[in-house]
Amino acid sequence: MFYRPAKAYINLPALRHNLNVAKKLAPNSKVLAVVKANGYGHGICRVAQQLSSADGFGVASIDEALYLRQKGFLHRILLLEGLFSETEIPLAIQNRLDLVIHSEHQLLWLLNFQTSLVINVWVKIDTGMHRLGFSTEEVTGVVKRLEQNPNSFNIHLMSHLASADESISTAVEFTQKQIRCFDKTSEKYNFSRSLVNSAGLQVYGQFSYEWVRPGILLYGAGRLSESEYDSHQLKPVMRLESEVISLKWIQAGECVGYGNSWQAQRETYVAVIAIGYGDGYPRHAQVGTPVLVNGKRVSLIGRVSMDMITVDITEYCDQIHIGSLATLWGDDLPIEEVAKWSNTISYELLCGITTRVPMIEVQ
Repeated sequence: MFYRPAKAYINLPALRHNLNVAKKLAPNSKVLAVVKANGYGHGICRVAQQLSSADGFGVASIDEALYLRQKGFLHRILLLEGLFSETEIPLAIQNRLDLVIHSEHQLLWLLNFQTSLVINVWVKIDTGMHRLGFSTEEVTGVVKRLEQNPNSFNIHLMSHLASADESISTAVEFTQKQIRCFDKTSEKYNFSRSLVNSAGLQVYGQFSYEWVRPGILLYGAGRLSESEYDSHQLKPVMRLESEVISLKWIQAGECVGYGNSWQAQRETYVAVIAIGYGDGYPRHAQVGTPVLVNGKRVSLIGRVSMDMITVDITEYCDQIHIGSLATLWGDDLPIEEVAKWSNTISYELLCGITTRVPMIEVQ
C-alpha cells in the first residue's frame, strides 16, 4: 500500500521497444546495453530483465556487475571504467567480466596477474574527449604488450564521443574529427571496435562498427530533436506522477513559497502538488516549468520545496480538484523539457529519483 501519491511508473514494454530501435539502427552490430547507475534510475535488475536480448551490459563498477551475476544474468558485462583496484582482478576474472583499460596502471595490473583464463579487454582510446583513454600514440605499444604477455587477452578497441548530441557546426566538426581519429587508429587491427553511444547511434550510425553502446536511448530520453525523436519512435520508460493536495485563491501582490520569490500579478488559483526535491524533482526548476494537471499544461510558481511544488491553475479552476493527477514528466511531457527549465539534463533527473518514490512496473 502506497499512501503518499508521488509514484514513478516504469513502462517495461517501452524498454524492450527502445532496445529494438537500437538494434534496427545498427543491424550489423552487437548491442551493449548500458545499465549503470541503477539502470539510469529505473532499477538495474528490472532494466536488465527487459533488455535481456542485448548482447551484453555496460556497468560502472564491479559492484553493479556482481549484482547482475548474483541475479543470474550470464551476459557479457563490461566494466566501463575498468578496475579501481588491483584487488578486484580475481573477482572480475572469476565472474567473467570484460574490462576496459584506459590507463597505464590498469594495464600493469593485468600484465602482472597470472591466469589461464582468457580475459576480454577493451582498450580505450582518447580521441579528443580527454577524459579517459590512452593517446593514439600509445595504442600500438599497449596492444603489443597485451599480445606478448603470457596471459591470453581478447582485445577490443573503443572510444567515446563527446558531442554527438549537439548539432552546432563546431560540435559536428569535433565529432567527425573523433570518428576519423578512431578509424585511423583502429583500422590496422582486426579487433572488434566500439564507438557510438546513444546520440552517436542516432546521428552517426554508419560508424557503428562491431559493437554499439546505447544508454539514455534505451530509457526513451535524451532526445536530440522532435523530428529525430519521432522518426526513431522511442518511448519514454519513466512516468513521474503525483496528486493535487491543496487548492487556494490568493490575491494580486501576494507571494507563494519560500523566500517570497514569486508574486501574483493577478488573483491566482494555486494548486499544491505532493512532489519535491526530496523525491528527486529538481529544486532548481524555474518558474514556468511545465506540469500536466488533469492533462492541462500549467506552470510552476514559487520555489520547489522538499515535499511540494505549487502551480498556477487559474485558467482551469473549474477542472482541477483535490486528488487531480499531476504528471511531472512522461509520455505527454518530455523529461528533456523539464530538464531544460531546470538547467540540467534528463540523465540527472532520471538518476535522481529517491528511494521514497515507489516504482510501479507497467506491463
